[in-house]
Amino acid sequence: MNVRLEKVKGTRDLLPEEMAKRRWVFERIRDVFERYNFHEILTPTFEYTALFQLRSGEEVVEQLYAFEDKGGRNLSLRPDMTSSVARLFVNQFQNAPKPVKWYYIANMFRYEEPQSGRYREFWQAGVELIGSDKVEADAEVIALLVESYLATGLKEFTVNIGDRVLLDEFAKMLGVSDDIGLMRLIDKKDKMSREDFIGSLKEFGLSDEGIGKVLALIEIKGKPDDVLPKAEELFTSEKAREEIKRLYELVELLKAYGVYDFILIDLGIARGFDYYTSVVFEAIAPNDLGIGSIGGGGRYDNLIEVFGGKPTPATGFAIGIERLIPILEWRGLIPEPKLRPDVYVIPIGKELELRAKAIEIAQSLRKKGITADYDLMGRKLKKALDYAGRLGVPYVILVGKKDLAEGKVTIRDMESGEQIAVKIERVSEELSRLLRG
Repeated sequence: MNVRLEKVKGTRDLLPEEMAKRRWVFERIRDVFERYNFHEILTPTFEYTALFQLRSGEEVVEQLYAFEDKGGRNLSLRPDMTSSVARLFVNQFQNAPKPVKWYYIANMFRYEEPQSGRYREFWQAGVELIGSDKVEADAEVIALLVESYLATGLKEFTVNIGDRVLLDEFAKMLGVSDDIGLMRLIDKKDKMSREDFIGSLKEFGLSDEGIGKVLALIEIKGKPDDVLPKAEELFTSEKAREEIKRLYELVELLKAYGVYDFILIDLGIARGFDYYTSVVFEAIAPNDLGIGSIGGGGRYDNLIEVFGGKPTPATGFAIGIERLIPILEWRGLIPEPKLRPDVYVIPIGKELELRAKAIEIAQSLRKKGITADYDLMGRKLKKALDYAGRLGVPYVILVGKKDLAEGKVTIRDMESGEQIAVKIERVSEELSRLLRG
């Protein structure tokens, strides 16, 4: 039976070049996370489906890779990490010193239609800061998000900040009963024409005056010092005014973090998840690739309690790696990966003594931090040199019977063709000098 298996729709095979670029990005983001004293965790790839239903309701199952295991348990692959982190916190860390500062870099799964920057298996790098209701916690994670992008060399981006409390208060002002539905519509405003957006607003029973107020709300976008006074004019309730005061404080703290230049206020941001409770934000990097948000997050003060824990404030974010990497490549910010070894070791002959000595030399170089490969195919010299040339190896070490009798090997410069005989005990020293140029 001749069976050819393809990769599953919405997934990818990541080849060495792509993995090298990915690792480069991960290392820079991880370094920033740890400098902010966040500590890495990893939760199971699958959880009980009920965990995600508790957070977002039955409709969330439509986007889950949900299944029943052999024991009859209803499980799902994680669509994000926040729910798993909240579950972990409730199970083991409610009495831990606060705040708890965790980060993760892991793969997630959602059954969505694949498109630019969106796959059914995708990676996120994110943080969760649990235990502080202070505006300082919001400032910390937003500043960390900015610093994470800067660490990759990205400079053309903004972090746009909105507020779910203000959207709630706005819905009350308009007399809309389905406030969640209105928030979801407002969140999708940039993906709709103005006519379609207004038509959808009418379905909520809004008058022309109410629609005008919504249009005024989504126009409140720009630098905080310019737009927050406009927000004060639009919102009149005491709760809204207190939240705007919090936003003013947040902005001052972000100035102290030195990231103000990257911050915008956009009161039309709702974010996709229903569990956000106050400040929300998303990162946007202008591009010609059709990629929207490259990350985002916000405050979720009720989620721990939903999962059976004591009332505990929390905030966090996730960076979309599948969206970030194409933009970094498009801007030429990821260095070309070096996949070739520094040196290729070739025994000239099939004698066991030669092969063993060539391996010993390769091992000694590896222990000195030099990337060394060894001819595992038993090729003749010409074919081995041709292969080394295809690899792009700068230097080859030839281990021959005559040289070996004199305690030497030959180092060949693959670009110039020049060769020098070197005593075996000085190979690593000489090669290091050559590699330094």
